[in-house]
Amino acid sequence: MRILIIGTGALGGYFGARLLAAGRDVTFLVRPARIPQLATSGLNLTSPHGDLHIPTPPTITADTLASTYDLILLSCKAHDLTSSMDSFAAAVGTTTAILPLLNGMAHMDALDARFGRQHVLGGATDISAVRDPDGLIRHLNTLDHLLFGDRDDPSGPRITAIAAALTVPGFGASLRPVILQDMGEKWVAISTGAGMTCLMRATIGDIVAAGAAPLVNQLMLEAASIVASTGYQPTQDFLAVTLAKFTQPGSLFTASMLRDLESGAPIEARQIIGDLLTHGRTANLPTPLLEVVNAHLRCHEIRQQREATNP
Repeated sequence: MRILIIGTGALGGYFGARLLAAGRDVTFLVRPARIPQLATSGLNLTSPHGDLHIPTPPTITADTLASTYDLILLSCKAHDLTSSMDSFAAAVGTTTAILPLLNGMAHMDALDARFGRQHVLGGATDISAVRDPDGLIRHLNTLDHLLFGDRDDPSGPRITAIAAALTVPGFGASLRPVILQDMGEKWVAISTGAGMTCLMRATIGDIVAAGAAPLVNQLMLEAASIVASTGYQPTQDFLAVTLAKFTQPGSLFTASMLRDLESGAPIEARQIIGDLLTHGRTANLPTPLLEVVNAHLRCHEIRQQREATNP
């Protein structure tokens, strides 16, 4: 199975390196500027599950992409989705499957519209990883789950073959019978964790110490009610685990959205929080705290745009 990984960011680099180390036929689609760095230092990651050094990872650029692939692993930020689709369009053949690992759900409609629903799988991850400026990918904890599934043929031969290809040492690959359920629950989790740490500009431990844990619960329940209105009710076990994670005293957890916000990088507010709120308004659900979170993030984006235009 020929696998194309879009980019060598934290997720694509991590999963791609593990697949490559296991002998899978992997190529990374990268920007031209990334090639000299990879040629000099290779692809490197550190992880509690074992470090990896790939001296010469196979790479290709969009302008030289001339053949199709069986599986395309897409893990870009939501604001890079359009340019990413443009970059790998030539790799999509009649039987190609695209596995997106983006946050939220809005990207599914965009991918369906561009390539056709039959090409687009569902996917979600539970992993915390970052890529340093020098290209080193750092896996920050022991979580390493990759969830995936076919929305229309959840046990068919295509997805079964993909599951076999993705089952390698170094991360947990799980074929899910109802992947949209998992994606909906991930949407609740990331909206809660990102929403609260961005709103408070603090770690989970700081939020708990300030007596604001009830707000975490409120935001989670608002998000869960919206996802339930789309047809995928988060389970009580999931909600209990999520609440425990985001109300743990002393926790140093902050969402990647907060790290992006504080570093001045673009954030996925519109695609994650904004899109969730749009669904909530459509369903006439009361979501007062989510409204505040969304307004806070939009104000940040507007200020960022204004200061960039008028430094």
